[in-house]
Amino acid sequence: MTDLTDLIQPLVALRRDIHAHPEIGFQEHRTAARIAAELRSAGIEVHEGIGRTGLVGVLRVGDGSRTLGLRADMDALPIDEQTNLAWSSTSPGCFHGCGHDGHVAMLLGAAQYLARDPGFSGTIHFIFQPAEEGLGGARQMIEDGLFERFPCDRVYALHNWPGLPAGTISTRAGAIMGAADKFVIMIEGRGGHAALPQDTPDALLAAAGLVQQLNTIVARDVPPSAAAVLSVTEIQGGHAHNVIPAEVRVGGTVRTFDPLVQDRIEERMRQILRGIEASFEVRATLVYDRYYPATINDAAAAEDALEIAATVARAERAPEPAATSEDFSFMLQQRPGAYIWLGQGQGDNPAPLHNPRYDFNDDVLETGIRLHIALARHWLR
Repeated sequence: MTDLTDLIQPLVALRRDIHAHPEIGFQEHRTAARIAAELRSAGIEVHEGIGRTGLVGVLRVGDGSRTLGLRADMDALPIDEQTNLAWSSTSPGCFHGCGHDGHVAMLLGAAQYLARDPGFSGTIHFIFQPAEEGLGGARQMIEDGLFERFPCDRVYALHNWPGLPAGTISTRAGAIMGAADKFVIMIEGRGGHAALPQDTPDALLAAAGLVQQLNTIVARDVPPSAAAVLSVTEIQGGHAHNVIPAEVRVGGTVRTFDPLVQDRIEERMRQILRGIEASFEVRATLVYDRYYPATINDAAAAEDALEIAATVARAERAPEPAATSEDFSFMLQQRPGAYIWLGQGQGDNPAPLHNPRYDFNDDVLETGIRLHIALARHWLR
């Protein structure tokens, strides 16, 4: 059994220090510097400034030719923390509400242990990625030559998951996280007096009709066997009780797991807009941004992960994917691998991800470290 006794408490302290000093995407300068120092002190080769604030630690052992990438995200969220913990964020409007501080600590722990007791032959690339939260840090690292400079035959990422019992490990072949699209629709009328609606195309009324129609797409245009979500999350327009506004903004998100379903939803949105224009005599424009693709696990990598996880903790096959998104999807488009959930459980802070009362459960650090070690030793055996 791998002895991690001397690592856990320093890693808890490090995790809480990072939590107290959060940095949002592409601003993770302090976090990256702290990680780089820890890697160097373990004798690991460090390469910084990849994808702006990303870094990679390289550990070569023996003459094995296989390579493995293990990835952790580093960025925090633009949310005010409400935990009142001793290690709460010291940066107003910014906190680690998704557990990336814990992901960093787990990968660092694995790197530290493997540097002193490898048990493998080959090369591990410890990938610390910036800007996962909607800014595409993984894509930035790839465009900056990540896999050309640091070849990976296989790549894994681990994310804490509050919906699973603490320490349970779960993944699945195929889709595990959804594609994330965002849309903005501008509806333009002319604006006018609220007492004379017959003289003014009503952008607000058009927006109301639009929202109702958008909410029929998943129910009536997507096959029942396919999963999809379309949510309208913002409507902005108007400023006075007696003025019909000249324009209204409608925004939201679409989540899918199949590119054909993704295409169908966007196509139907554009068809609906043409009908709205004709019905309400307004002009409607759609900006549709497919910013994260679906996270698709390689079947062999996922099956290996489940088999290996069972030697570390309780492992279970995820019955279905989550509609949330993850930019590790870009890495899986480039290299075979798998995205893995680690049960966070309830702990002392039973809050979901992205909630202002969330905090990473330090009790699962050891399980995450052991899983990273086991994945490395299996692939590079």
